Amino acid sequence: MAETPRADLLVLFGGAGDLARRMLLPSLYFLDADGFLPERFKVVAAARSEMTREAFLDLLRADLTARPEGLDETVWTRFSARLDYVAADATTAEGLAPLKPHMAAAKLPIFYLALSPSLYARVCVALAAAGFASDDSRIVLEKPIGRDLESSRGINVAVGAVFDEARIFRIDHYLGKETVQNLMALRFANTLFEPLWNNLTIDHVQITVAETEGVGERWPYYDEYGALRDMLQNHMLQLLCLVAMEPPADMEPDSVRNEKVKVLRSLRPFTRAEAHKDSVRGQYGEGVVGGRAVSGYEKERGQASDTETFVALRADIDNWRWAGVPFFLRTGKRLPERRTQIAIQFKPVPHSIFGGSASEDLVANRLVIDLQPDEDIELLLMNKAPGISRGGMRLQSLPLSLSLLRSYEGPGARRRIAYERLLLDVIVGNSTLFVRRDEVEAAWRWVDGVADAWREAGMAPKPYAAGSWGPAGAFALIERSERAWYD
Repeated sequence: MAETPRADLLVLFGGAGDLARRMLLPSLYFLDADGFLPERFKVVAAARSEMTREAFLDLLRADLTARPEGLDETVWTRFSARLDYVAADATTAEGLAPLKPHMAAAKLPIFYLALSPSLYARVCVALAAAGFASDDSRIVLEKPIGRDLESSRGINVAVGAVFDEARIFRIDHYLGKETVQNLMALRFANTLFEPLWNNLTIDHVQITVAETEGVGERWPYYDEYGALRDMLQNHMLQLLCLVAMEPPADMEPDSVRNEKVKVLRSLRPFTRAEAHKDSVRGQYGEGVVGGRAVSGYEKERGQASDTETFVALRADIDNWRWAGVPFFLRTGKRLPERRTQIAIQFKPVPHSIFGGSASEDLVANRLVIDLQPDEDIELLLMNKAPGISRGGMRLQSLPLSLSLLRSYEGPGARRRIAYERLLLDVIVGNSTLFVRRDEVEAAWRWVDGVADAWREAGMAPKPYAAGSWGPAGAFALIERSERAWYD
C-alpha cells in the first residue's frame, strides 16, 4: 500500500486534558522510544489553560514517571525536545494566532481534536479561516461523531467542507488493540477458521463490554448519550463488523472499510414489536463492587434520569453468511468485573459416538477472544480426560490459548497502548483502522432505530444492583433462545 509522506507536526487540541496526558502523549513517547517518529517531528499541545512550556513538561514527566514502564532519561531528552505548549482557543481564527510560528515551519501538519464533538465544526472553520487547513494537513476526530444520525451528518458536513474525506481520521481506540487486529489475522491468515465462519457451524456470537466503574463526574456527558450511544454505537459495532465482515480483497483501507459497511447495512432494523423481546435497558442503583459500597446513578447525578447505563440486545445480520445466527451484545457500568470479550459459540457435533457419561461431558467448541483486562484468544476443544473409569472414556473441555502476555513475555516486552498503533498510522497516512463517514452514518442509522423502538414502546431503564450483571431481563433475553451468557 502506498503511504502518504510522513507528517512533521502534530497539534494536539485539548493537550492538557485527561485523554492527552493519560493516553496520547504517552503513546507518542513510546513511539519515539521505539524509533517510529520522524526525525524532525514536533508535537504542540494546545489548550485554553495558561501554562509555560516548562510547567507542561513537568506535568508530562510526572505522568510518564508514574507509569509502570517508568521513564527512560535518554528517550525523555529526545522526546521533550519535540514538545511545546501553546495557550490557544481553537474555536476562532484569532484564538489560533499563537500557533502561527509553529504552523509556518510545518509542511505536513496533523490536527488532533481531543475535544468535545460539539466543537468539531467550529474548530474546522477556525482552522480554515486561520489558513492552517492546507491540502497536505490531516485531522483526527475522537468519538462519538454526534449523538444520532442527524447530528453526525452535521459534523461530517462541517468537517468535510474543510478537509477531504481522505484526510479525515475518525479514531476508535478499540481498533488499535492488538487482539482486535489479531482477529483479522486469525480469520484471514489461517485456513482453519474461515471455512467454519458461517451459519453452518456457528450457533451464535456474544460480545460483552463490562465496566466496574460508574459514571461519576462524567454524568453531564453520559446523561446525554447513555450506554447505547456511548459504547454500543461505536466500540461494539466495530467489533461486530470485524467478526462478521467478508474477507476483503486486500488490506487497502477502502477494501477493509467497504466490507465493514456491508455488515452495518445488513443489520436487521429494530422495530417497536421487537424492542421488549430483543433488547433490555438498565440503570444501576446502589450496590457493592469490588467489596466496596457504591451509589446509584441517580444519586451520582443528583436527580432522576431515564438514561440507560446498561444495554443488552440481539442483533441479526441478514445476509447469506449469518442468516439465523444471533449476535448478543451486552454492555454496562457497575458490573461485577471489567471485561471486553467476544465469544464465538460453535454448534455441537451432529451426533455423539460416545455413550454413557462421555456424552454428558460433550460440549460444543467455543472461541473466546479477550481484549481486556488481559489480551488472550482461547479455543475450547474436547479432549479425553486422563486415566480410566468403569464408565468408559471420559471427556473434558480444554483450552488452546494464544495469550499475548505469555507468548511475547521477556525483556523489553510490554503491553502497548492502543493509541500507539493508530497515531503511527495517522503519521504515515494509513486509514485502514479508522472509520469512514458512511460507516459512521450506517452505525448511527441502526442505533437510531433501536432508540426509536425504545421510545415507541415506552421502554424505561430497569433498575439493577451495582455489582450484578444487569437487570433480570438481560438473562431472559438470551434464555428465550435456549442459550446463556458466557460468564
